[in-house]
Amino acid sequence: MYNLEGKIALVTGAGGERGIGRAIAVRLAQEGANVVVNDISNNGRGSWGGMPAVVDEIKSLGKDAIGVTGSVADSNQVDAIVDAALERFGRIDILVNNAGALAGADRVPVVELEESEFDRIISVNLKGTFLMSRAVARHMLTREPGGKIINISSVSGKKGSARFAAYCSSKFGVIGFTQVLAQELAPHKVNVNAICPSLVETERVMDMATVLRPDGMTAAEYGDAMVETSNTNVPLGRIAQAEDAARTAAWLASEESEYITGESIILSGGSAMI
Repeated sequence: MYNLEGKIALVTGAGGERGIGRAIAVRLAQEGANVVVNDISNNGRGSWGGMPAVVDEIKSLGKDAIGVTGSVADSNQVDAIVDAALERFGRIDILVNNAGALAGADRVPVVELEESEFDRIISVNLKGTFLMSRAVARHMLTREPGGKIINISSVSGKKGSARFAAYCSSKFGVIGFTQVLAQELAPHKVNVNAICPSLVETERVMDMATVLRPDGMTAAEYGDAMVETSNTNVPLGRIAQAEDAARTAAWLASEESEYITGESIILSGGSAMI
């Protein structure tokens, strides 16, 4: 276990029931951190309670937490998110840029890709990472040295895939941005790293299945097939889980990783040795 007692973490895109953001927020709390949970709305899918449910889960662990709604793609809303965190806790020690745009009409060949869809993906995945990092880094530079910024990229930020032009562009960009920011903040003892998961078994599998499914298959059938393919083809024998990303994030947030910066860690069970 890692000792994050007294640390304040801000995790974006953390309102989903089975998402990476929730798993990271809860794991950081288990390690001792108080957590600011962000998502674009309070609402969850179906019967899931959304961001308030994540806040309650963290409080049940004996740690403090607040939920702050807002879009990471809007600089004014980003400033409001960071201001709310600082007003409640007075500092931010750990930032996890996890918020991501939902798969949709962007998952088409480049010749069919609408400019608005390309912009939608870039604005959340890449611009959002920039805006949140800039706002939190400005705060980190005003206090004693030290801090951790963790960006969620993807194996698709290491290798392109057909029909994923906007997504791959955004995640390649996150890796480049991570390297730049790591160099700029290193003198201030702020570590900046990225996690690059392969397919993770979250609600987003169904989102992808809905837009990528071939004719003759339902979204549910194709989603199951995507999971089974991962279970079969991944050398470690299973698809990635949100908790796998959370374990990596907890290590990167801790003092155990203090000599690691500018890295993009592949989390693929051996399926993407790039």
